[in-house]
Amino acid sequence: MKTDHIFFGAAYYDEYLPCERTRRDFQMMKDAGMNTVRIAESTWSTLEPSEGAYDFTHLDRMLDAASQFGMNVIIGTPTYAIPAWLAKKAPDIFALTEDGQEIYGRRQNMDLTSPVYLHYAEKIIRVLMAHVCAHPNVIGYQIDNETHHYHTAGSRAQAMFVESLKKQFPDIKEFNREFGLDYWSNRIDDWEDFPDVRGTINGSLAAEYAKFQRKLVADFHRFQADIIKEYRKPHQFITHNFDFEWVGHSFGIQPDADPFASAPYMDVAGADIYHPSQDNLTGAEITACGSIARALKRDNYLILETQAQGNPQWLPFPGQLRLCAYSHLANGANSVMYWHWHSIHNSFESYWKGVLSHDFSENETYREAAQFGAELKKIEGKIKNLRKENRAAILVSHESLSGLSHFPTGNLKALSYNTVFRWIADSLYRNNVEYDIISPQDMHLNKYRIVFVPCLYSADEATLLALKEYTAGGGHLAVTFRSAFSDEHIKIYHDTQPHILAECLGIRYDQFTIPQNVGLDFRIGSEKKNVPVREWMELVMTDGADTLAAYHHNAWGNYSAVTAHSYHSGKAYYIGCYFEEETAIDELTAYIASNAGIKARHRFPIIVKRGFNDDRKEIIYYLNYSADTQTVTHEGNDAVLLLPEEKKISSGETFLLPPWGVEIAEMCNTH
Repeated sequence: MKTDHIFFGAAYYDEYLPCERTRRDFQMMKDAGMNTVRIAESTWSTLEPSEGAYDFTHLDRMLDAASQFGMNVIIGTPTYAIPAWLAKKAPDIFALTEDGQEIYGRRQNMDLTSPVYLHYAEKIIRVLMAHVCAHPNVIGYQIDNETHHYHTAGSRAQAMFVESLKKQFPDIKEFNREFGLDYWSNRIDDWEDFPDVRGTINGSLAAEYAKFQRKLVADFHRFQADIIKEYRKPHQFITHNFDFEWVGHSFGIQPDADPFASAPYMDVAGADIYHPSQDNLTGAEITACGSIARALKRDNYLILETQAQGNPQWLPFPGQLRLCAYSHLANGANSVMYWHWHSIHNSFESYWKGVLSHDFSENETYREAAQFGAELKKIEGKIKNLRKENRAAILVSHESLSGLSHFPTGNLKALSYNTVFRWIADSLYRNNVEYDIISPQDMHLNKYRIVFVPCLYSADEATLLALKEYTAGGGHLAVTFRSAFSDEHIKIYHDTQPHILAECLGIRYDQFTIPQNVGLDFRIGSEKKNVPVREWMELVMTDGADTLAAYHHNAWGNYSAVTAHSYHSGKAYYIGCYFEEETAIDELTAYIASNAGIKARHRFPIIVKRGFNDDRKEIIYYLNYSADTQTVTHEGNDAVLLLPEEKKISSGETFLLPPWGVEIAEMCNTH
């Protein structure tokens, strides 16, 4: 979705304040260059304190302030945290999970299939929409908040699951064959005998139920979008703040929802991205998770939540808040919005601090946000709606994530699906190889010079054939271990591994192990390296492929670990093991990308991001992710540097980038 302005602001909760100060806060936001607030998404109990009794005092106070100060408003539907009266009215509204029945207290604990929940959710959405839709400052609506399936597995959800299987497998015998249910007498010969899925030991069936649970999320988003469409004005958008797997911060694709399935119901994708700060700030999460968000609509996206101060360990060093804000924009975002404006004085997230601390005073975070806001007013016309034209892509798969959660690669905590995804993604990031994210349902392979495929454990034959044909047609394909191993129902292919891709890759294997005291001898780069192999290794035999790295071990030394193979007009690479050393994986991905014609001058901590603006001029961001001043060489044609004031720069000219600094170049030519 293209925008006239970059949205800059924060989530705001008049309901949470210990005193009335809304107009003062809106004035402070306006003074900081902010133009947007996000409200209402967690306040059902305030909006409807008892059934059918509505109180819009806080909402109207915020909308009135938005009118007074000219602030855009994004309204969130308040359905992700139910009020106490509803919990008392219908106890079975809560999800039944493997751990038992949820109880009232925390948020996001409901059963998305509950007719009672859906009835009251629709009711509050309709009342809210009728109240706000005509307000001139409302620009859009956020559906719910970081919706997951909440592991719902009650009798109603399981009955719906069985009905979906009946449609997929009219012949129950075929269902048993495909899922291997003869094992341990798990066979089902009558749909009426279908057991409680929570007890299954069958990974295929468990993964299929996880897929069904993710579909419940998409159905819920469609349910809300259909209601909102009845009220919203033509200029008002619908979005959702998709989140990511959480490992103390945003990390990889979300296991408990499929944003690719929900994206068709949104006008614009939104995302919540949180990341380490201080000495641990790299910007990799902004790129990895933001690239997933950009993939959902193949367009610009909105950052609806990111941290200002955040957790105590995230208080940013001077310059980091500004650097991260520009990093979001450089990756294709059209907004930067903080969660949240003011720190909260009670309850669970009291120490997840906002832009302002608990005393509501101006602080260093506020002043740095104001610096970004002032700069944004000057240059947003040159940098909004950044169009990315990346030449590399990474294929991600929720089905593979589910499959590997049941059949882990080594230590699941050490080497999850998302760990391998980030292993590849972060290496490309450090090498300044910009990438898109694609899914098996929407690949568009031919627009890319190279496609990386991490741990595609579960894939139907159509996906594998498409990858093979892409390579034959001149593409470059880089596949990691545990790919092309099982079909879409986690049934292991019973021919040469990797299934279908063996010929393309020029390799095969029939044995694998968890390594102990195994090294890796690299045959690329300036010097040979012996790199420790971790968690997983496949004993790769070459059928025409060249060996780029072999195992260093007295028993496994005759096997290849990393290979390259020319296949018709293209090139295919296989990485048959996992190794953590950054230097080694960075050297390998740089080698593979370079052979595909993608090579960057700078490496991390200098990050370079490119795109094209509304005037079809190329924009280059230079981002310094370090505490040291860096000398940077301008990579493009003659240009104008935009920060802090406009200044001409020639191709190949150098400039200094201060610690945690940012510079933006607008090329003089058009694209």
